[in-house]
Amino acid sequence: MTRPEEVRFLRTQSTMAFPEGRLLALREGALHVLAPDGWSRLRTERPRGTTWLTREEAEDWCEHQGWPLHLLNEVPRTNRV
Repeated sequence: MTRPEEVRFLRTQSTMAFPEGRLLALREGALHVLAPDGWSRLRTERPRGTTWLTREEAEDWCEHQGWPLHLLNEVPRTNRV
């Protein structure tokens, strides 16, 4: 039996501002968006029209958009007590 992925990636729908969509990450039930200053937590549910990506697809998206791949390993953990 394999363990579930620690981080799952998604891509939002295309918009005028983001023709390739935005990269999202889900970790420990918290949703994050990749922003110019790193990962920012979203205080919302998964946006409509998002598409699940494999890790490889997320890497391809980063390469195409010019984002460093190491950011995929830096999705914040939630602060659970």
